Amino acid sequence: MSGEPGFHRRCPWWLGYFLLGPFRRWRQDSRRILAPYVHEGMTVLEPGPGMGFFTLELARLVGPSGRVIAVDVQPRMLKALEKRAVKAGLRDRLDLRLVRDGGLGVEDLAGKMDFALAFAMVHEVPDPARLFREIRAALKPGGTLLLSEPVAHVKEPQYAATIGLARAAGFTVGESPAIALSRSSLLR
Repeated sequence: MSGEPGFHRRCPWWLGYFLLGPFRRWRQDSRRILAPYVHEGMTVLEPGPGMGFFTLELARLVGPSGRVIAVDVQPRMLKALEKRAVKAGLRDRLDLRLVRDGGLGVEDLAGKMDFALAFAMVHEVPDPARLFREIRAALKPGGTLLLSEPVAHVKEPQYAATIGLARAAGFTVGESPAIALSRSSLLR
């Protein structure tokens, strides 16, 4: 993978099972990563959730009064995520959306999201500039986006270019949370 903004090579659905594995849970503790930013009653947007490595923890953190909108282009990923959510008793906190037009399909959520998580997925998106514009439009004033890209796929120059696209969409860059195996930024 080149890691260039705009380069896209979608993670195959079957790899989603590997991404749920114990090694990743050991290296990237979803609660530790998300808890500083996500709280009871929040509304959260997660584009590219895969099979829900972070989604179920997001649902736990927002609690019964919160909501997680998970948007993916792969029906098999969403189906596996839904099965896991049902098993965990969290299905009622999720709004699972399948999109096909290259966008997020969240126009109805404009200005309603408290937080968004784009974890290891921007490098897979055909038009990251559009992705950042759509996330920005979905966030409430003062809303936050946690952007994290894998160091194995996205080198520093490509990550800097990605941050440039986020800035062009209206985000300001805040802290850089330490997340194993990742380049990460908090965007407001």
